[in-house]
Amino acid sequence: MALNPQLFPNGMPVPFVSEMFVLARDGVEFEVDKIPTSGNHGGHLKTKGIIYLSNIRMVFVAKSPVGGITAFDMPLLYIRGEKFNQPIFHCNNLSGHVEPVVPNDQHRALYSTHSFKILFKEGGCGTFIPLFFNLITSVRQYNQHVNMQTQSHVDPLQAAQTPVDEMMRHAYVDPNDPTRIFLQQPDSDSQLRRRTYQPQADGGHV
Repeated sequence: MALNPQLFPNGMPVPFVSEMFVLARDGVEFEVDKIPTSGNHGGHLKTKGIIYLSNIRMVFVAKSPVGGITAFDMPLLYIRGEKFNQPIFHCNNLSGHVEPVVPNDQHRALYSTHSFKILFKEGGCGTFIPLFFNLITSVRQYNQHVNMQTQSHVDPLQAAQTPVDEMMRHAYVDPNDPTRIFLQQPDSDSQLRRRTYQPQADGGHV
């Protein structure tokens, strides 16, 4: 997980090289723990916004910044234990854990694994949930060699090799789900593309 990835003025995440956005889902509430800048007990943060899903990552963009935090970036290769929950008295939600994106010059032990939850507050999720699980399954299948490596750091961008075109064309569209599927890439005319998760010397990301 990485805090505050680069965004376009319209709130859309700036894509990586070879990244393809699959969908956007508005009307969600996002919960995450162990955020050091949140100021809350346990670093717990909860806010509303929109989820973007691509062949590399899932990005939550807050409607309004909370404690200086505008967005959360969750690489698909770093997500573990994902589960779709359908409680009787509460809204459907997706929960799981995500490993932190650790800068090359820092030690993994300094960073905590985060627990997250995405609550579908508005409308259904019959489009989002199948696409998410199909995508994350495909990402893992196409990156099995990554799991066999002994290195402690896996480049999240290796997920970009996962083909998603066919998946998007045959996605089930739930009329009660406000998810928007990107049949054409947004901001496709922009030449701005990120090449790595690692921060620049000035504290930004490239």
